[in-house]
Amino acid sequence: MSAATIEADAAPRFDARQRLIVLVLLGAGFMLAVDFSILNVALPAVGSGVGLGVGGLAWVTSAYALPAAGFALLFGRMADLFGRRRLFLTAMVVLIGASLLGGFAVNPEMLLTARALQGVATAMAVPASLSLLTTTFAEGALRERALGLNGALLSGGFTVGALVGGVLVDLLGWRSAFFINVPVAVVILLLTPFLVRESSLPGRVRLDLPGAVTVTGGLLALIYAIIERNLVAGVAGVVLLAAFWAIELRAPAPLAPVRILKRPSVKWGNLAGLVIFTMEPAMIFLMTLYLQKVLGFSALATGLIFGVPGLASVAAGVIAGRLIGRFGTRAVLTTGMAVQGLSTIPLVFLGDDRMALAILIPALFIGFFGHVTAIVAYTVTGTSGLPDEEQGLATGLTSMTQQVAVTIGIPILSAVAATQSVELTGIHLALVVNVAVTLAAAALVWYGLRRRAALTH
Repeated sequence: MSAATIEADAAPRFDARQRLIVLVLLGAGFMLAVDFSILNVALPAVGSGVGLGVGGLAWVTSAYALPAAGFALLFGRMADLFGRRRLFLTAMVVLIGASLLGGFAVNPEMLLTARALQGVATAMAVPASLSLLTTTFAEGALRERALGLNGALLSGGFTVGALVGGVLVDLLGWRSAFFINVPVAVVILLLTPFLVRESSLPGRVRLDLPGAVTVTGGLLALIYAIIERNLVAGVAGVVLLAAFWAIELRAPAPLAPVRILKRPSVKWGNLAGLVIFTMEPAMIFLMTLYLQKVLGFSALATGLIFGVPGLASVAAGVIAGRLIGRFGTRAVLTTGMAVQGLSTIPLVFLGDDRMALAILIPALFIGFFGHVTAIVAYTVTGTSGLPDEEQGLATGLTSMTQQVAVTIGIPILSAVAATQSVELTGIHLALVVNVAVTLAAAALVWYGLRRRAALTH
């Protein structure tokens, strides 16, 4: 057995302080994932509670998704320039205020404002917490393990939210979906200053304001265009993002230096993340429609059906770091994507008989394992090879990619499904597109990362 193999087999260990740091930083992401999942389950109750019609329910999600995706890159860079811990603590304060506002909402305006503020808090918290994590643990086994636990907790959060959301809302009402954040965020707010050191700040703090305005405006316009299928907003988004690229080429202190955006690990890693997070949540949405509208299961039964494969997500997050240590990010990332895509193929052939669960549940189990393994490898890839002073930007990019992808995936594949008059046929067609895009992207990422692999081996 080679020394490298022995080293890969040795499980990295956190000391007591590092465990607490990981718990606090990743606890915020877990809380946000649980809340997002619970609110998805509670949407009808939330809408009726504040007088929001069925047509407006989508905006309970969209009001959150727009700022969460549109501001992630900006706040990631601000974390580098003005202090990661400071931004993380600010995010907790905003989240507490937003959750209280949502919990006490009496009309749609209060509710949607609260959701938008929760999206802003997410755009601040995720890149700040991840960059604090990546700067606390140097590149290598401990960082990979920490990011693996991040994947496990995010998946666990979505699973827990789906499983307990219906019960929680039935017992305590829809307002509990907002109030549940408050005590957790307060504990994080109190513990963070004692556990996490503030990041070092650059000597001359400068923010690329034209770049910040164009990239944020462009992302908001583009995401809005996809959600609302608005051509004018789409054109405006493309123009603003093109202007952002031109500004970054000439800016003396660019928000996102082009040299970083051109790095194979950043470029191909974020392409992988875009596909990973576009296709899998959209598949879950399609399978939710299938279970409830085709097979006739209740919302609670649907949550339980997803809960069993969800355990594979947690397991994948725990062991993904070790897989990366042994096989490298390129191999684990593309294999995870391939598993995610290939496990979707059996779903294309599901019929309208409940015996389909015998195929659906194992396929979801395998697919969720590949999905979370790919998430961990994508996060490691997108943040590797960069100095500490640019980790906020790197994690801002990965966070932006994730939020944009989750937001656009469901509308895109729903539009594909809607081209067919028969619901089951439309779901099958959308799943075929899902498989084709995922496998093609896996091949492209394998090819694109070859130079980096050659340089590091």
